[in-house]
Amino acid sequence: MVPYMDYTSPSTQYWFDVNQSPLFQKDAQNYINVLGINQLNTLENVSLLDIFLSTNNVVEPHYHQNAAELVYCISGAATVSMLNPFTKEILNFPITPGQVANVPQGWWHYEVASVDNTHLLAIFDAPTPEVILGSDILSFTPSHIMAHTYCLDEHKWNEAIAPVKPTAYIGPYKGCAKGDASHSQQVNHHYQQQPQPTYISPYYRY
Repeated sequence: MVPYMDYTSPSTQYWFDVNQSPLFQKDAQNYINVLGINQLNTLENVSLLDIFLSTNNVVEPHYHQNAAELVYCISGAATVSMLNPFTKEILNFPITPGQVANVPQGWWHYEVASVDNTHLLAIFDAPTPEVILGSDILSFTPSHIMAHTYCLDEHKWNEAIAPVKPTAYIGPYKGCAKGDASHSQQVNHHYQQQPQPTYISPYYRY
């Protein structure tokens, strides 16, 4: 039971159309809808993102500071990748309809669609899925701090990240030269070369 909810109130909500709650839209094939406590006030410790992707589109690298994430494939296919902060390994988990990948709370991760019409459901154990996006880290961290910390040429760093747009959510950007067919083939080849997991242990944060 939600401790702050007055279930006798006429404002209590039990139904919502997630299609009417856009979080981000790149184009007609690549967009994300959101459901959290701001959309449906009777939710407890659960929320979700409804994700639609076409081939080689990426939910950009990010992490959720307040929740673990269970990624369920409804249709199509995608690879869920995450950085294990304890082993410093990138783990790649291809999923198809009916399969899931679990991302522990706070782990750096991203999803890449391998076919068109991919539909993923990301489920969180928090009433609102808070997020820190890679594009925001790159865009808003002062360039002199990055250059000083990592012994970089600040001008070259600024040149390298100039194309990065804050709060990208889905990449590559429309009109990106690297979004052509040859680059897509390279992305597919990369994931084909990754070792396929034979078993994924469930990880429960709470």
